Amino acid sequence: MSLLGGLQSVLEEAVELKIFPAAQAVVLHRGIQVFGGVAGAATGETRFDLASLTKAICTAPLFLRLWTDGKLGPETQVARFFPGSPVGEAGATVADLLYHRSGLPPFVPFFAQALTSTPELLDPACPPSVRAQAREALVQAAASTPLAVPCRTRAAYSDVGFILLGEILSRAAGAPLEVLFQRHVAEPLGLGTRFHRLSEQPLEGTVAPTGATRPREPAPGQEGLWGELPRRASAPGEVDDDNAWVMDGVSGHAGLFGTAVDVARFGQAVLEGCAGSPTLAPGPLWHRALATDPLVPGSTRSMGFDSPSVEHSSAGHFIGNMPPGAVGHLGFTGTSLWVDLRRALVVALVTNRVAHGRQETRIREFRPVFHDLVIEALGLERLDEPKQGNHG
Repeated sequence: MSLLGGLQSVLEEAVELKIFPAAQAVVLHRGIQVFGGVAGAATGETRFDLASLTKAICTAPLFLRLWTDGKLGPETQVARFFPGSPVGEAGATVADLLYHRSGLPPFVPFFAQALTSTPELLDPACPPSVRAQAREALVQAAASTPLAVPCRTRAAYSDVGFILLGEILSRAAGAPLEVLFQRHVAEPLGLGTRFHRLSEQPLEGTVAPTGATRPREPAPGQEGLWGELPRRASAPGEVDDDNAWVMDGVSGHAGLFGTAVDVARFGQAVLEGCAGSPTLAPGPLWHRALATDPLVPGSTRSMGFDSPSVEHSSAGHFIGNMPPGAVGHLGFTGTSLWVDLRRALVVALVTNRVAHGRQETRIREFRPVFHDLVIEALGLERLDEPKQGNHG
């Protein structure tokens, strides 16, 4: 068996161990696909809920596009779009949201209030107007959220910040977020990735299931954050994230559905953008956006992306271990993208591990093992070649 063939075996073994019921993985090296695998209850066309990969694949490149067009920039004040908000009053900028240093908390169960005040959201026949009102109420609740720590004092991953960021991009461009994504990211890159509004027709094609009920069970660490709520069976193709669900499936923090091929293609666009391709944004903006936060010591965050942590990284022991490093992101449903800028390597892994329950967290151990196997299979443990772009 070839070394890359061993990656397929590892995916299949993880399905047998019930780490996840379905998976796709794609590896690109120097722009060439060197591995593509599918395991479990999935085909190559199955769409997966990409969860927080939405931040990297949608929100970050849309920010770059609007920055290129002069509609906003890193120093644009949040207060311009949300006057009177705590985060706006603190002087936070768009860059502060992108770097996760605004001071907003990681997570607030806004959906709990929405389901209490508007239980008809659980009805599949809920009118689009009701969903639109619930969406706007959630955005206002996010804007009214007090800061957990002072702005720019530390990096604290925040879904709340990216809910607001998605709305800022939409308002700055004068179009819904899913329209902007389709126009400026999906179409130029030839991606089948898309948002799925609950108020519109069901998502076409096969979608990997995530959870059985709405609202979802609490994730580890979220126990007790909200009380008893009415529950119903969850229809296939609905976004897993409950806050994004109340937002009619479209948010800057979650909501995209796509394949590993789509995720890898976006990762390749990041490499090409660093090399000067203007498809999504000019190279100099990519370089600035992918540089690690210069204000918060020890932060691994760049603008909408993360970089491998020094210890226990999901990217494994090799990806990003040589300058100029690597960028990527994880998704709660069991998805990930890592782009090694030195090795010109893209690794896209998408699973639906939450379908086995949110307490199933062995994906944390699986990811680094898988990424290390990719590097070893390609013989890229040690590399002394010209840098493939620069993000710093």
